Amino acid sequence: MKLHELAPRVKKQAKKRLGQGRASGQGTYAGRGGDGQNSRSGGGVRPGFEGGQSSLIQRMPKLKGFKNPNRVEAQTVNLADLAENFKDGDKVNFEALVDKSLVQKRNDKVKVLGGGEISIKLELTGLATSASAKAAIEKAGGSVA
Repeated sequence: MKLHELAPRVKKQAKKRLGQGRASGQGTYAGRGGDGQNSRSGGGVRPGFEGGQSSLIQRMPKLKGFKNPNRVEAQTVNLADLAENFKDGDKVNFEALVDKSLVQKRNDKVKVLGGGEISIKLELTGLATSASAKAAIEKAGGSVA
C-alpha cells in the first residue's frame, strides 16, 4: 500500500455552495426565498419564540412542589391474599409472591397491607408491611423481618 492509495472510509459530503451564480442551481436567492427576516444574514427568531404569542413555558401552570419522575409505586398485597395462597409455616418473599402471581416482576417494591384476616403462621422477609399487617402476622405467630 502506498501513500497515494489511502482513502477515507466514508467520503466527505461536499458542502453545497450557495449563491454561486444562476447556473449552479442555487444562485440569485441561494435557497432563502425572496425577502424577509429569514433571508438576511443572522436572521430568524430564537428557539421557543412563537411570534409574540405567550410562549409555552409561560403558559404552563406554575405549581409548588416537585413530582419525582423516577418514583416507583409499590405493588400491594393484602393479608387475605397471603392466607389464600400460602400454607402454615411458609416463607414469604418477593420471589414467592411472583411464583404465586400475586405481584408482577416489573419492580420488587412490595408492601403487605392489613386487608383481611390471617390465622396461619408466615415468615415475611424483604417486604414492607403496614403497622396493622405486622401486628396481625405477629398475633398469628408469624414473623416480619
